[in-house]
Amino acid sequence: MSPRGYALFDLDHTLLPHDTQVLFCNFVLQKQGEGWRRIYALWFIPLIPLAILKLVSLRTMKRVFSSYLWKMPEERVRNYAREFAETVVSHVAYEQSVAELKQHQAEGRITILNSASPEFYVEEIAKMWGFDHFLGTNLILKNPMPFLPEITGPNNKHGAKITAMRERGLLPDGFDESDPEARLPDSYAYSDSSADVPLLSVCEDGTMVHPSSRFAEIGAERGWDTWSPPRPYSSKMGDRWAQIRQALGIYKIPE
Repeated sequence: MSPRGYALFDLDHTLLPHDTQVLFCNFVLQKQGEGWRRIYALWFIPLIPLAILKLVSLRTMKRVFSSYLWKMPEERVRNYAREFAETVVSHVAYEQSVAELKQHQAEGRITILNSASPEFYVEEIAKMWGFDHFLGTNLILKNPMPFLPEITGPNNKHGAKITAMRERGLLPDGFDESDPEARLPDSYAYSDSSADVPLLSVCEDGTMVHPSSRFAEIGAERGWDTWSPPRPYSSKMGDRWAQIRQALGIYKIPE
């Protein structure tokens, strides 16, 4: 087993109060200044009910949503990802979550950013905050970007996050994540979503950020903490309205 402890962080709504996929879209659309890119919504929106009914996978939805990057040079997308991390994500982040990350880093734990978001910008966010490792959904960047970007591997969500850590050699030797009693040594995990119950379950300490009622019930049974840092909206509907504006590239980042 590793002598160092672990600190595992989800990204969206955990380190910041937004979904980074639409927040990055907002950033790119504003930087590009090309109104025609918003046309992607014409084929993305009709698929949302099908995704809710699980007739279309989240993996496919990510590909369709990313069509706003169509024909863009790969280098420009990578540059946007870096600028997005440094100027937007760092600005809107939860101070409490970032302070917790810095504390774990100061205490020498292995810090891992483990997100379902596209890995090409998860990498830049991880670098910006000094994470030891990062994992995301592997959406492939090409030059130029295709209409439907390819995704290799699974959508990095639910138990796939633990599998990805195993495959990249980030779990200590001898650790058996299939054992319900197994815990990483001196370990902490943070998430806003019940989808990350597997991530929190392999740690000794879990923290839920603005959890849903279902997630809060699970966490209460397992003794996990709850955080409710201030957000730039007051309700779930407020978050949805922010996401709509972000998806159209008309959301203004609060000063």
